[in-house]
Amino acid sequence: QTKNPYFSFFLLLSMTSTVEDKSSLCSKFQERRFWSAVKLFSNVVLFDGIIQEDTVRDLGLSKLLNRYLLLNLLNTPLGPDYIEKCNKVVACLPERWFQDLKSGSTLPELLNFCQHLLQ
Repeated sequence: QTKNPYFSFFLLLSMTSTVEDKSSLCSKFQERRFWSAVKLFSNVVLFDGIIQEDTVRDLGLSKLLNRYLLLNLLNTPLGPDYIEKCNKVVACLPERWFQDLKSGSTLPELLNFCQHLLQ
């Protein structure tokens, strides 16, 4: 028995054939984890303007999006569920974060997510 609570999470992510079977317990677990993380992500982003933007971006983008949400998206087969997940993540992002960016550029913390979407 391992003491690391994330071990089983990453082990389950590596079993893509099990995740692709939507009726499997593993797939249902992954779905619950993803949508819980999206809810947490949207709640963290709500603190934008209340606490320092750098703190919100670090916690929301660097920690949640790049570590957990993106990992799940990488293991989600292309299709309507995948598009729904991506749309929900994008909908959480505050528009104000993008106001001062040049056309065709993005936030440094979003580079991995953007590259994944482009693929």
